[in-house]
Parts: sequence; C-alpha cells; structure tokens
Amino acid sequence: MNTSWRTASLVVSAAAVLTLTTACGQDGQPPSSQNVGITAPGDLGGVGSGAQAGQTSPAPNRPADTAGQLNVATDAKLGKVVTDELGLTLYRFDQDSANPPKSNCDGDCAKTWPPVPADDASAGEGIDKALLGQITRADGTKQLTVDGWPAYRYVKDVNAGDVKGQGVGGKWFAFTPEGKKARSADQPGLSTREDSKLGEIVVDRNGMTVYRFMKDEAWPKPVSACTGDCLKKWPVVSPVAFGDTKGIQKKGYMTFTRPDGADQQTINCWPIYTFAGDKAPGDTNGQGVGGTWYAVRPDGKPVGASEK
Repeated sequence: MNTSWRTASLVVSAAAVLTLTTACGQDGQPPSSQNVGITAPGDLGGVGSGAQAGQTSPAPNRPADTAGQLNVATDAKLGKVVTDELGLTLYRFDQDSANPPKSNCDGDCAKTWPPVPADDASAGEGIDKALLGQITRADGTKQLTVDGWPAYRYVKDVNAGDVKGQGVGGKWFAFTPEGKKARSADQPGLSTREDSKLGEIVVDRNGMTVYRFMKDEAWPKPVSACTGDCLKKWPVVSPVAFGDTKGIQKKGYMTFTRPDGADQQTINCWPIYTFAGDKAPGDTNGQGVGGTWYAVRPDGKPVGASEK
C-alpha cells in the first residue's frame, strides 16, 4: 500500500422527451459475513459524515494496512461515499458476490485493489454498523465487507478524497453508505464509452450497453419485432430527452409508441434495448446473440453487422 496514506490530509473534492410522430430521418430534439462494526465515538478532523468538497483537515498517523473508523464523505459528483479513517475511498467489485460474501480479486488484482482489512474496522457517523462484516481470504487474512460486498482501496488514490477508481473497467465503484454503487449525478441518460473490443458504443445512465435488434424496422417509422417473452431478456430503453444525451447523433433521434402503449427510444430511428444478461456496467454479453442483437454506435449503426 502507498505509504502516503499514513500522512494523507483530507481533501474531499468538492426537457421533457419530445415524442416525434413525423417520418424517421427528420432532425428532432429529441462464507456468511460476520459483524465486526462497533460504533466509534468522535470525528476525525472533518473526515466524518457530510464532509463537504473543499474541506481539509490533517489525517491521523496510523498504519496503512488498517481501516480504522469508517466515515461518510461527500464527493462533488458522486455524492456520499464511504472512506476509511484517512479519508481514502472504499470500493466494491462487480465480479464479487455479496450473498454469500466472496472476493474474486486475487493476485495482481489485489495489488491494484488492496483488500481493506477488517480487524480494526468500526462504524463512524453515517455508517450502519450492522452493514459491516468480514470474510476470510485465501491467504487467511480478514477482509472488510459492507452489506456483504468485499471492500477495497485503489492504489492510484494517494490522497484523501481521491475517487480515481470510480467506474474503472465498468466494474469498480465507490461504496455509498448503504453499500450500494455510487453513481455520478450528472451521468447522461444516454452517452458513449470506448469498449476495448467493440470500440465506441452507446450506454445508458447506469453504464449498461445498449443494443439493436436486426429484425426491427426503422423506415418509414420505427417498428419493434421484440415482443412478449423477448422483452424479458431485452428491456426497451425508455424515452430520454436529447438534452440528456452526450455524443449521440441528433438526426433520427426520436421515440415511438409500442403496441402495448409503452414509449421506446430510438437512435437514427432504430429501437434500442438493454440486455438482462448484462449484470454490470461494461458487460457486452448481448453482442451477437442469435446473430440478431448488436451493440449500437452513436449514429445508430450496429457493431459488427451490416445494415439491411
């Protein structure tokens, strides 16, 4: 672990969808966890609950391989996140499990994401001690869990208040005080990300991959061929105002009403969906399914398939 943690100081950094009925193509706006939490009194120099962006205070000197009193800090973009006693952000990994609690980060992964020791962890203000637990790792050490999820630090977070691990690989997220994944309040309803295999693809507000169904139609108006049980696997993307997008082509950005009365978003007039088989942001398990489902480019074109 980075020794700068021992002397780090706290620096916690501080419309409506327009449904178009005109022809497509027209521009429009478119093991079981054991409880280890014991509430600890006192606030460590402003590191505690509600520490606002821009506040600084010296962090105590203590070994970097302990957690100490957990606290709640407020990040300017993510909102409330969990930190250790030094104000260093704690993260969870989507490939782990909470029921039962289990870590799948070992070897080189654990060097980049050091597990947070459970031995001295306690709940400060804003942390429910009932959510704190521990697991025994393969090497025999005890790792802290929050609501069942194993907790980690990130080696590139060297100062209190850093959140450089947020969203890494679409699988690492800061903890909220409830043990959930922290989300950026300003994440657009639809945006793009660079996938290592597929290139630039569209994702929804939660970072989930967006797909097209090659049996659908776009011209002269959108028609979805995914109905009934198909929709259980491929949920439709609900309307998103164009002003709530980033990097998405405006031409043909519109919504349409499905036979069941629900409104669905399109990109370049093509209906778009997410995939129930994608369990975490960054997953692309729907790519190429059945030779008919493909991730979507910002211009609405399918990745890895020819247009009709």
